[in-house]
Order: sequence, then structure tokens, then C-alpha cells
Amino acid sequence: MKQLSEAFTAHLQSGATTLCWCWRLTRRDGTKLGFTDHDRDLAFDDTNFEAASGFTASEIRDQVGLSVDNLEVTGALISDRLSEISLAAGDFDDAAVEIFRVNWHDPSQRVLMRAGSLGEVRRAGSAFSAEVRGLAHYLQQPKGRLFQYTCDADLGDTRCDVDLSSPAYRATGTVLAVRDTRRIAVDGLADYEIGWFNRGIIAFTSGANAGRSIEVKSHSARAGMIEIELWQPMGEPIAIGDTITATAGCDKRFETCAARFANAVNYRGFPHMPGNDFVTAVAQPGSTPRPAGSSTASGT
Repeated sequence: MKQLSEAFTAHLQSGATTLCWCWRLTRRDGTKLGFTDHDRDLAFDDTNFEAASGFTASEIRDQVGLSVDNLEVTGALISDRLSEISLAAGDFDDAAVEIFRVNWHDPSQRVLMRAGSLGEVRRAGSAFSAEVRGLAHYLQQPKGRLFQYTCDADLGDTRCDVDLSSPAYRATGTVLAVRDTRRIAVDGLADYEIGWFNRGIIAFTSGANAGRSIEVKSHSARAGMIEIELWQPMGEPIAIGDTITATAGCDKRFETCAARFANAVNYRGFPHMPGNDFVTAVAQPGSTPRPAGSSTASGT
């Protein structure tokens, strides 16, 4: 049950209210942005809520149980702080969302109506529609470890323990040519085996995309040049001369972990897990079915 202050309760019961909606987005990097459908800016909780009259929200519904409560916010990209480029670049992915009902005449009179996170965002020109997911949606996310062949650690994290600052796994380069929105030719990677940076990370250190990173789809050679294909286009156009840092990738297989990174001791998968072929195998006279990857000692 939502608790209202005595002053706010009296205002709601007065019969003549001065109410508006305020939305606060908190990105994963800690940046907080505020917007309101009022015709002037408001401020509270150390946040400035910018007037954005194009914002509208669908009906807010609360229900008993653990099902996810969703609503949609639609609006126009009229704020410098909320642009199509930043949305496309993923700056607002899973951003925390708080929705307030506020007395704009006295912002101290307010109530938090919904807290959740930003889900799917659809864009069409200068307009957007954003899904706001209730907190219960986190209960539907897989938690803990999975019993699977491949490793479930991220390359270079504390469970993997590979030092990605080593020159063997990190290189710097410059964009020499832009093939299209996802493919670029770069220098500085010629000393590395083709495919070394597949599934790795490209971080832009200069240019319009400085500070942004994206996963590499493929690392190949074409027409005498090293070519990098990204999984998706960057938020801003890539230009010749932009500098990058490339980090090696991993396909999560045990063989790659052992051969490329000499890190089999920290492998976080189950490479010898029995598969369907073992489950359905039929015993033959004089032999015993064994799980894939298992071995027997000499003389047994």
C-alpha cells in the first residue's frame, strides 16, 4: 500500500488538483535523467525533471502475484539528453525507471507509483515507445550456474582470471577504411592470427564513438587488409582515423581455453558431460558405453 503524506492527501481530497507525472531514468553508469509532462521543469531528490510535453504513459495496473506488470511510455525525442543515437547505442538498456505522481505546485507532495526497468525500446523517426517492466521480471531471469558443455564465465573476469591487459590479448589500431555500417578495415592487428578477435570487444578511443564498446562478429583478412565485422552498427558513424582497442575473444570451448589461453584449470564448463548419444547408447557384448571425453587407464 502506498503511503501519502497528510498534505498530499488533503490536496487530492480538495477537488481541485495540480498533478503531473514525473519519470526518472537511472542508467547503469549512474547517470540520472528526469522528465515530466508538466509545462515547466521541476526539481526534487537532487534531480531536475525536464518539461517534455510529448511524454504519455499507458494505464498503470497493479495485480496480486508474481506476474510482471508492464506499461509503455511514448514520446518524442526532443531532449538533448535523450536522443535516438543514445537509445540505439544501448545507453539506456535496463535503466532503472521510477514513475512519480507529483503536485507540481509543491513537488514535496508526491508518491512513487511504479519502479522497474526499461525494456524494449522501439523508434520511428523522432518518436519512441519504451516498455517499462515491473521489478518482478528479474525473478524470471536465469540465476546461478548452468550444467552445460561451454564455459559460463566472461573472458577476463575474476572466475576466468585471464589477464586481458597482456599484449597477447590486447591490441590498438586505427580505422583505415569503412566498408559499411558494421565492417571496418584496421591496422595494428596484422601480427595476430586470423579469428583471434572473434567474439572479442572493440572499444573506440577517439572519434564520435569514443568511450563505446561493441562485440566483434568476425576478424578476417580481405584484399590485404585486416577487417573487423561488428555485431551491430555503432550509434555514431565510424570515420577513417578513429582509434580502437581490440580485445581477444573466446568461444567458450574447453579446447580454446586450453590452447589459446592456457587456462584449462579455470574452465567453468562441463566438457565431459554425457550427451544424448550416451543416454541412448545400447550396451554391446564385452564393452561398456562411456561418456564423451572419458578415458580408461592402460591395462583395464
